[in-house]
Amino acid sequence: MMMSAIIEVTQLRKLFPVKKSGLFDRNEKFVHAVDDVSFTVERGEVLAVVGESGCGKSTLALTLMGLGKPTSGVIQINGQNIAGLNGREMQTVRRHVQMIFQDPYESLNPVMTIADIVAEPLQVHGLVKNKQERQERVIRALEDAGLKPAINFMHRLPQELSGGQRQRVVIAGALVLEPELLIADEPVSMLDVSIRAEILNLLLELRQTRGISIVMITHDLGTVGYVADRIAVMYLGRIVEIGPALQVLQNPQHPYTKALLSVVPVPNPRQRRERFILQGETPNPIDLPPGCRFHPRCPVAQLRCQETDPRLQPVAAAHEAACLLLASG
Repeated sequence: MMMSAIIEVTQLRKLFPVKKSGLFDRNEKFVHAVDDVSFTVERGEVLAVVGESGCGKSTLALTLMGLGKPTSGVIQINGQNIAGLNGREMQTVRRHVQMIFQDPYESLNPVMTIADIVAEPLQVHGLVKNKQERQERVIRALEDAGLKPAINFMHRLPQELSGGQRQRVVIAGALVLEPELLIADEPVSMLDVSIRAEILNLLLELRQTRGISIVMITHDLGTVGYVADRIAVMYLGRIVEIGPALQVLQNPQHPYTKALLSVVPVPNPRQRRERFILQGETPNPIDLPPGCRFHPRCPVAQLRCQETDPRLQPVAAAHEAACLLLASG
């Protein structure tokens, strides 16, 4: 049975204006944080968005949440375009879409108890009628997030918990509204290696038990194969390759994807890829290079790459379809 898309993004752009250098400078410049991005996420699917720092991953996440207004393009959640919604309408959408931020140490109010932190979204949205219902939903969210028994954590303060426990509280605060989509921005990057697998397993369990879709923002290609159904690779604000996780990891098509995968540590030396080290720095997102954005660093670039700006197109695979940004080289 085909799944219907919970979120559909079409030609999304998010540009940030740059302050003019002088009084007589009439050239308006922009940081191209997200530039012509399109993708869908099906119900119950995990999509991992990967790329180097500064490629636009977190800006994409914030824009999907409605925390930044898109410059152009369409974001449809459950078939509803969120671009033109007012504050009240956007609040209703956020009941179904919640975000897990990167740093659990900064995400939690240090003077509020765990119970109050998790219950706050219920109060904001006015979803509970009495204290008993409020407590029941808080307990369920905490225990679904792996904090069992919840009564042992409800009256503590964030500083009394470990990093992994704090991230579980952040997840519980998202779950309490019973969302359909979680946007997880580097959810394990601030945690010890020993705790990361637990949080990733928790996200997969929530996908299974609650049917939640997940957009996972990460720079760690070593973990995405474990959690993701599909992978989207971003470079300089654009998706350059997208497809089923196994296909992208085992048979990457774009030179940038190959470079990212070549430096991922693997335990078996016989399975290591030849290292593909990119030369030079990432181009300035204000002054983008002509043609293919990757050509200044691409080892297989040709002269025409400086003139042709490629577009994301489907490519044939053995059993499944994938897409990549077709570069001239």
